This record gives sequence, C-alpha cells and structure tokens, in this order.
Amino acid sequence: VPEKNKDSPGGPWQFVGLLPLFDPPRHDSAETIRRALNLGVNVKMITGDQLAIAKETGRRLGMGTNMYPSSSLLGQHKDASIAVLPVDELIEKADGFAGVFPEHKFEIVKRLQERKHICGMTGDGVNDAPALKKADIGIAVADATDAARSASDIVLTEPGLSVIISAVLTSRAIFQRMKNYTIYAVSITIRIVLGFMLIALIWKFDFSPFMVLIIAILNDGTIMTISKDRVKPSPMPDSWKLKEIFVTGVVFGSYLALMTVVFFWAMIDTDFFSDKFNVRSLRHSEDEMMAALYLQVATVIAVYADWGFARIKGIGWGWAGVIWLYSIASFMPLDWFKFAIRYALSGKAWDNLLENKTAFTTKKDYGREEREAQWAMAQRTLHGLQPPETTNIFPDKGGYRELSEIAEQAKRRAEVARLRELHTLKGHVESVVKLKGLDIDTIQQHYTV
Repeated sequence: VPEKNKDSPGGPWQFVGLLPLFDPPRHDSAETIRRALNLGVNVKMITGDQLAIAKETGRRLGMGTNMYPSSSLLGQHKDASIAVLPVDELIEKADGFAGVFPEHKFEIVKRLQERKHICGMTGDGVNDAPALKKADIGIAVADATDAARSASDIVLTEPGLSVIISAVLTSRAIFQRMKNYTIYAVSITIRIVLGFMLIALIWKFDFSPFMVLIIAILNDGTIMTISKDRVKPSPMPDSWKLKEIFVTGVVFGSYLALMTVVFFWAMIDTDFFSDKFNVRSLRHSEDEMMAALYLQVATVIAVYADWGFARIKGIGWGWAGVIWLYSIASFMPLDWFKFAIRYALSGKAWDNLLENKTAFTTKKDYGREEREAQWAMAQRTLHGLQPPETTNIFPDKGGYRELSEIAEQAKRRAEVARLRELHTLKGHVESVVKLKGLDIDTIQQHYTV
C-alpha cells in the first residue's frame, strides 16, 4: 500500500512464492483403523481442521469421506436433506466432523452415549479435555497436554494408537474368561444341587456331609484355573447377556445332573456295568456307591479310601476306569449343546444394540464382499459399461439397519476411491497429475481409457 493508509485501494498483488504444507498421517494409522473396523469398532474423525482436509485424511486412512462441518450439528447445513435429519442420526451416519469446537466434541460423545454406544475418545490438547472426560474411555496420546492427561482414563507413553487394538483384544479375552467363569459356576452349582437332590429323593440315598464339603472346596480350585484359560477374543463387541449365560449354565448343569442320575440308576438298579465291563456290583455296598459318586472329584480317594467317619470305601481301579469312560462319553455332547444354545439365543444383532451398549455393526470389516462388489460396479461405470446410479444417502425409512448400511457405504466409498487410483489407468494418471500439479483438463485430452 504505497499511501500507507488502510482506506487506500493499494497496488496490485505480487506473486512471491508458494509454500506447500503436507502433514500426512502416521505410517501405522491406516492399519490401526483397519484392524479396529475388523473388530467391529466404528471410528469417527472429529477435528478442528477444514472439511476438505478431513475428507482427504479420511480417504487416505480408509475411514470414509462422509464428513460434515460443525454447522450440521446445529441444523444449519445448506443441504436440506441433511438439515432436516435429527442430529443423533446424523452423528451415527457420519464418518466425522470438521471445523468443530470443544463443545461440539463433547456433544458428539454425549449423543452417542445416549444412543447406547460405548465411546472411546482420543486427544492431545486442551480443547479435547471435555470430550475425554465425558467419554467412557478417554485416551490421551503420548505428547498430550497436562489438561488432556488429567481428563483421560488412559495415557499412552509411546507415539501412535496401535496399542489401543492390543488393549481391545486383551480386554475381550478377559471378558471371555469372566463369561466362562460365570457359566461354569452356574452349571456346576445346578449339577451338584439338582443331581444330588434327585438321587436323594428318588432312591432315598444319604450323602455324607464330609464329602459334600470336599466337593465344595475342590470345586473352588477348579474355578481358579479359568483365570488362566486360553480363550479367543470376541471378533465383535460383546456385553453381559445374562439370559444367554444363565440359560447356558442351566442347560449344562441339568445335562450333567441327568448324566449323574442315569449313572446312579445304572449302577444301583441294573447289571449293565457288571456285564459289559466285568466289574463287581456295588448295589449292596452303600459306602462304595458313595465313593463312585465322588470319583469325579478325587480318583485316588475313591479308589483307596476306607474312611468310616465319612462313610466311604474304595471301589478299586476297575470301577474307576468305568466311571471315567462314562464321564468322557457324557462330556462329548456338551459342545453340541453349547452350539445349539448359542444359535437359539443369538437372535438379531439389533436386539443387542437396544439392550446393551455395543457398536452398531456385526459385519467384519464392514462387509468385504459387498465392498468388492461396489468396486466392480464402479469399474463398470467408469468404463461406460453401466450408467451411474443415483442413490439417496439418507433413506426415508429409518432404523438401525439403514444406519449400518450407510456406515458400510461410507467405508466402501473410501476403499473404492483408493482402489480406483491403484488399479485403473485413469485413476493412476489422475493421481500422478495431481501429484505433479499439472492441468487436469489439458491432460484429459491426451489419454483414453
């Protein structure tokens, strides 16, 4: 401005230079997000950057480009189809939001929690502190500020977010052990109580209190081994489905109790074991029958013990082998019962969504086959073999199934865009042109797909 006056029109601008800025994601970010999607964890981007930057970053990371500005959270979006959409549904359908402020981040986490989702939030700055505090699991990254660290539940000590995937897998393995413990505790309790009660009521059999006490003590020891049980982490988010756990325990316990009653009936009222396995009959020795019932607890005691105070007498290795064979044979159908119960009680994933806090998808990697089909359709459209179809992003019919489909479409769009650049000549040429900063309109005249 030669006149050095703010009201002066000034002279023309002079081009001095161009300073490019490039802040790429970490090398492991895309893999971390891919693994999170495989585990059924929906990932959203909430950033203060511009919308164009957020979409490009989402495309590079495979998160999708279905992102909106912060104004859409207030119902001020220019697109009428988005402006009339309830904010809660928009937050669930979106892959992320750009240009947000701390209050927007807090509100997004709050709305998702109200929709029965468990929310984890990652952040590093003061503006992330309210959302980190509100989230079910607040995670501060390695270089986070003191405010973010104090508001978080977990503080990472190394760069990157890949450790979160390890934490998810470890926590799901622990949860599986807890479920196994609960099912075992329910089934073994029903097995002992129901089995002994039926034997006492039907055959008027008198159990020794000492041996019942031994069973209770040793049973706690077997339960302790479940803490070191080798389990596979659940591939999808899980929760306490009390009906499934209780029914599974009841069926297992009832089956085992029935097998105990059948064994006692065959031992006391028939000669099946004597005829088939050439062992002496125990029907006239109450102490030996007592030992046979307790054999599954302690083999050595049942074989050699001669405890008058406990009313138990050893039955020998012949009967011990017979009982073990019977126990192994009755154990085999348990897996079939387990599969049948889980199939009968699985129901629809949306019932779990309404009753428990779980992610709103049960498709691994958000549907790999559907995404490959989408890519093939995009290829046909690109080569002129099929006219492009216009689909409504937000269908009129609501429901959680539509929400899941929209989330899947967003992930597939990002994958299609990436694959188009890698596997088509046109996409490869366009990416090279963009990288070199050439005029795309001029270049398009010199190649044909």
